[in-house]
Amino acid sequence: MAIPEFDKIMRIGHQVFGFMLMLLPGFVFAQHKKNTDKNSIVMVVGKPLTRSDSVRVDELFYQALREKTMENAKTAATLFSQVLEIDPANDAGMFELARIKTNENKNADARALLEKAVTVKPDNEWYWLALAGNYEKINDIPKLENVFKELIRINPGKPDYYTNEARALVFDKKYEEALSAYNQMENLFGKNEESIFGKQKIYLKQGKLDLATKDLEQMIRENPQEMRPYLQLSALYNSNNQNDKALKVLENAGKISQDNALIHLALADIYRDKKDYAACFDQLKTAFAFPSLKIEEKLRIVAGYFPRFPDPEAKASALELSRIISIAHPDDARAFTVYGDMLVQNASYTQAILVYKKSLALNDQTYVVWEQLVRLELGENQLDQVIKDGEEALSLFPNQAMANYLVGVAYSQKGKVKEALGYFKNAISLGTNNKELLSQVYAAIGDSYHQQKDNAQSDLAYDQSLTNNPDNAYTLNNYAYYLSLREEKLDKAAQMSRRSNELQPGNASFEDTFAWVFFKQKKYTDAKSWIEKAVGHNKSSAGLAEHYGDIVYFLNDTETAVKYWKKSKQLGNNSAVLDRKINEKKYVE
Repeated sequence: MAIPEFDKIMRIGHQVFGFMLMLLPGFVFAQHKKNTDKNSIVMVVGKPLTRSDSVRVDELFYQALREKTMENAKTAATLFSQVLEIDPANDAGMFELARIKTNENKNADARALLEKAVTVKPDNEWYWLALAGNYEKINDIPKLENVFKELIRINPGKPDYYTNEARALVFDKKYEEALSAYNQMENLFGKNEESIFGKQKIYLKQGKLDLATKDLEQMIRENPQEMRPYLQLSALYNSNNQNDKALKVLENAGKISQDNALIHLALADIYRDKKDYAACFDQLKTAFAFPSLKIEEKLRIVAGYFPRFPDPEAKASALELSRIISIAHPDDARAFTVYGDMLVQNASYTQAILVYKKSLALNDQTYVVWEQLVRLELGENQLDQVIKDGEEALSLFPNQAMANYLVGVAYSQKGKVKEALGYFKNAISLGTNNKELLSQVYAAIGDSYHQQKDNAQSDLAYDQSLTNNPDNAYTLNNYAYYLSLREEKLDKAAQMSRRSNELQPGNASFEDTFAWVFFKQKKYTDAKSWIEKAVGHNKSSAGLAEHYGDIVYFLNDTETAVKYWKKSKQLGNNSAVLDRKINEKKYVE
């Protein structure tokens, strides 16, 4: 787990150059300075080296470095271990072996080696940096504090060490010591944003708002053109329920920098906290109009509205902000993608199609945009555009099963069954694991074979559709209806039709199918019950009216039957069979 605010601590400790230090025989017994931990005593026992030992150590060490350079870490580790067997106090060997252990995530082994290395060579900056990285991984803050004290002792001219020491102290809730570290840093290097903002956070933890704002106010006086102190000061006031002071700070900032989007974002935050949502939104719109505000930040803010969908106000606000993004960033495909998405959320499908096309004109390498475009075109019955754009998408992304399916649907609706089947079979052959999609594709294949009057292939495809999704209501209904027309497997048809109506109650088409299955089974009373439901849900269907007449005719109600046949004709049914029913006042196949 990383230490909060310690993301910068270890940047300087992860790239250390390997080098050979002078090797001296003897005994070293030491304790890390200013560390009172009872386990902090490290003893390194060396031994006198003969001339041949020294030569052998040199050979092993350089051989180990070569193996490490060649990325043979295991061999290098073995050689460095042999160095330490001959010369236990070889700090360079300890350090290099520790680096290998660190890369292998053997941090405890690396830590033991590094603690010995800094004991042998307490003035080696690189050893301490590596040890800091190790302690940081285990959140050993007290030891980390000590490491940065040592680094300051070794290299007192490096500001980062003071900053990192202060951060460690803050994390350990040693606020006064942390303030002293920041003050020491300022005495040596002068005030800077790092120290000022670091001290500010400490003052806030201590509940000293006046001290937290003091340095920021001084920064504003000394450099009124710099906007960050204004923003920080206003945020401090706002988070401490002093909205009026926060607004005044930002108003002053706005007089100096009139084209700073961050000021308007900060104002939006304040107005939101004051529950003045109209003013908040006005400030957001102003901020979004500035191209200087990164599009990533704008997209993040728009995404913040998503959890409030389907609230109409949230959707409308997200739509307006996304529209402004598309104006401020006309060369970024993401601007038009999010605008298109928000148009879809607001049911502006025709306009969304145009906007998605702008996105693809800027970047045609995002498949999901192609799919969304083709889906919308299919929904708007723009079949030629579905085929054109879908085939272009497939030229870029040939392995997309959904795109093949959508193009197939467009061909099917245009009556080009052969072409449709080709795309449907492509979708199946791509081996997708999406059972819902497979069910839809097989259902479409079933419909296509039905159009070709190939009942065997049609039934087989419908069965495959239900294998992938037994509750595909569309397949259950169509399969049942076509079986009833052929007067085949009527019990199976009744079972499927009943299930489709359980899945989608109130669907007039499904209710009509169930009525027609009963009709074919000569269960006319049940058929009438379901056709009444269907007509009740769709009073303008010529087909339902004709079926109603057919059913009641077999219940010996010829007058009502003729009435509904005539109604079917009034609703647009001009079939010759219907005319015979009306004229002959009897059911005709």
